[in-house]
Amino acid sequence: MPPLATTFPLAQFLGLPAFRPATLRYSLRAFLLLLLLATQAKAATFPPILFVTQPPFGSDFVTVNAVFGNHDPGTDLTPRGGDLYIRYSDGVLRNLTREAGFGLTAGREIAVREPSVHWGGTKALFSMVIGGTTKNDYSPVYWQMYEITGIGKGQVVQVRKLAQPADTNNVSPFYGTDDRILFTSDRPRNGSRLLYPQLDEYESTPIVTGIWSMLPNGTGLRLLDHTPSGAFTPIIASDGRIIFTRWDHLQRDQQNNEGTLSYGAFNFVSEASAVKLTTNVEIFPELRRQPAGSYYHGHTMNVFFPWQINEDGTGLETLNHIGRHELSSYFDSSHNGLPEFIAPTGRRTADLFLQMKESPTRPGYFLGIKAPEFATHAAGQIIGLNGLRTVNADQMQVDYIGNPLSATYTLDGVTPPANYPGHFRSPTPLSNGLLIAVRATSPYADRRTAGPLSSRYNFHLVQMLPGTPYWTPTAPILPTGITKAISYWDNQSYQQLSYTGRLWELDPVEVRVRTRPARHTTPVPAIETQILDQELGGPAGVQKMRAFLAARKLALVVSRNVTRRADRQQDFNLKITGSSTQTALPGTTPVEISHLQFIQGDLLRGYSTFSAGRRVLGKVMHNGLLPPLPAAGPAGSVRLGPDGSMAAFVPAERAMSWQLTTPTGTPIIRERYWVTFAPGEIRVCANCHGVNTKDVVLGQPEPTNPPQALRTLLKWYRATYAP
Repeated sequence: MPPLATTFPLAQFLGLPAFRPATLRYSLRAFLLLLLLATQAKAATFPPILFVTQPPFGSDFVTVNAVFGNHDPGTDLTPRGGDLYIRYSDGVLRNLTREAGFGLTAGREIAVREPSVHWGGTKALFSMVIGGTTKNDYSPVYWQMYEITGIGKGQVVQVRKLAQPADTNNVSPFYGTDDRILFTSDRPRNGSRLLYPQLDEYESTPIVTGIWSMLPNGTGLRLLDHTPSGAFTPIIASDGRIIFTRWDHLQRDQQNNEGTLSYGAFNFVSEASAVKLTTNVEIFPELRRQPAGSYYHGHTMNVFFPWQINEDGTGLETLNHIGRHELSSYFDSSHNGLPEFIAPTGRRTADLFLQMKESPTRPGYFLGIKAPEFATHAAGQIIGLNGLRTVNADQMQVDYIGNPLSATYTLDGVTPPANYPGHFRSPTPLSNGLLIAVRATSPYADRRTAGPLSSRYNFHLVQMLPGTPYWTPTAPILPTGITKAISYWDNQSYQQLSYTGRLWELDPVEVRVRTRPARHTTPVPAIETQILDQELGGPAGVQKMRAFLAARKLALVVSRNVTRRADRQQDFNLKITGSSTQTALPGTTPVEISHLQFIQGDLLRGYSTFSAGRRVLGKVMHNGLLPPLPAAGPAGSVRLGPDGSMAAFVPAERAMSWQLTTPTGTPIIRERYWVTFAPGEIRVCANCHGVNTKDVVLGQPEPTNPPQALRTLLKWYRATYAP
């Protein structure tokens, strides 16, 4: 029989010792043990669960339950009439928002979303939008964050609105290790209303700008990760890392598509200006569409991957540096002569990893959803991933917890597969070993079936039970559901909307006491620490430089040897111009590189057919701090060290990317993600597109050379700013 770990994820999910495929096969004793555990889990009672309700709503493009753009509070995108509920272990239900007096008055109808429980288990955060339902009153309303107390049995519920940005949508709140409030928001990167709303890189629809942090009293507001296409459902893991889904779509504007479309794309003069240019030029990355017969290939990208960041905004990267080679099934190379990437046969993949939750019984193991981008409200197949901090990306592979049939939908008019399991959202592992989720039984894409408050879907809470090889749903946790009569005025369709019936049950979270983790940090490696101490006179000098950078909203980034590569889809036989440093296959002529040019994400793209908002465009870095180039080189760049190293002071709190170039400035290798740095951060990446366990050319491990470029930069800094 096949190894247990590859076909039966129950052992992994319950935190049992790892089953080694080479040494351990099924045995009757192991099978009976797993069966006993499964039976006990089935018979167990549920702990208290917070969740929200919502009337059925078949629309799914940038609506409240969609994959992206789900923060818009307009009544055409977020239906009113839901509430925040708690279900106790004995099955008793309480409508918490109603008890607190919300949603009871005409014109003050509410919608609620994403509760998150405090470490002590006695209070919770959630987002709520109030009103927008008075006829002919088009005053803007926003998702705002609230804190609820008195959620224990017999306690009096109290809800208070947090001090926060009042003119933006603030969603997905959760408590930090020090009780700071972290959340996502559509607040502009620098607060300027000229930039509101930020538009994503795909459909150019409004999007959240990233993950934000503030003190409980609303002060100390900071942007941790500036995401051009959005960040979603962040959580704080048991080791202190913030884990979230990030949409990466770093490509040229498809609403312009090299000037072939008619959306009226244009560029603004700058982020601080409302003056429009007559041009819509783009410089980064390469073209989406190459001319017929071109040696180069068009570049498109569209992934929703798991990411991690520290609470202070440092250490941003994909989860354990996992990437497209581990999660995607296919992507093209950058030009002729390079191999396209095709996932090995049998490898389990997920270009979308949504709604991540950590298992309480197996720290570092995350459940999520693999779903279509449209038509199912981000509902699909339950998947899992071992993201324990010590696991290398080479050893990470998606586990299919639920049936792969759930990952897509059946076309209208086509008979669905027998025993279709349904579509799932919000997989929520509980502290007693149970797994619950939100399920819709329909196999089809959703749509309205009558008026705006109608749907094919019947989202409800279910328990998942282990099976062979996939977990399956039981009967609804709330057998009769929650019914409600809803009626409110919708200014968008200009009519009174009404609905009476069962509500959707969404966003479950367990109410329990949790151990508050220590704050996670990313230390500077010893190799770079030694150079910093030597050049800056020890830790005090290093701290002085950090303060210098923080005051100017800059960060220090360092690489040791950029010729080491982890992929073959861009040039991988590389040599530093004028140096013997190279990483190249024997017998090949490597491409010579000399500079690393930085690209910053400026909000400059507008559209004559859209009323407001700006999309990010890649522009040559102009907010960094670089020493003068010793010889001619591309603007916004640094010369690579003879050992292949790189060091630079770059803008913080802004989306950044980069590309390696030839001495004439021709781009050779482009970064495929936007990355944000924190003010004063010292960030070391051993090599660009870093290796996992070894590079793809010569099989070498991570480089360990003391980066000469760092020493050169520090000497310049010391002589210029800290003599």
